[in-house]
Amino acid sequence: MRNRQKGFTLIELMIVVAIIGILAAVAVPAYSDYTVRAKVTEAVTAAGAVKTSVADYYYANGELPTSNTEAGLGSGSDYSTDLISDISVRDGSATDVATGTIVVSFNKLDDAISAGSSLAFIPDVTGNTLSWECSATTGGGDLPANYAPANCRQPTDSGT
Repeated sequence: MRNRQKGFTLIELMIVVAIIGILAAVAVPAYSDYTVRAKVTEAVTAAGAVKTSVADYYYANGELPTSNTEAGLGSGSDYSTDLISDISVRDGSATDVATGTIVVSFNKLDDAISAGSSLAFIPDVTGNTLSWECSATTGGGDLPANYAPANCRQPTDSGT
């Protein structure tokens, strides 16, 4: 009677371990980027309340606010969290920042986001209605594009 092989050979086990290693080498960096992007969405959520205050001011006064105080908000650091250091409404004095732009500044997050990186929500009052453009690269935003929400990566995409 012949003995049949039971189990796996050493080479088969080594192939499986190698495949798992390759998958892990690809998955870990992708997961790290995903977790940073997920944390950055906190900025989008936090800016939502500030957008509402800016919109209220705009519809009541016919112009955009030039500061947190005009928009009825506290100081920028009042909105700080573990990730967000400051949220401020800008007055348009900088050449690349429009009046009423909301800039969310970040604290340092590992090696992914450096302290002071920011995401900008730029108001557009065309047609007497207020809409928002989210930007990671213009209007005061300088967040690395690979960590920005999808609608903020290109300055021409509009976000709400």
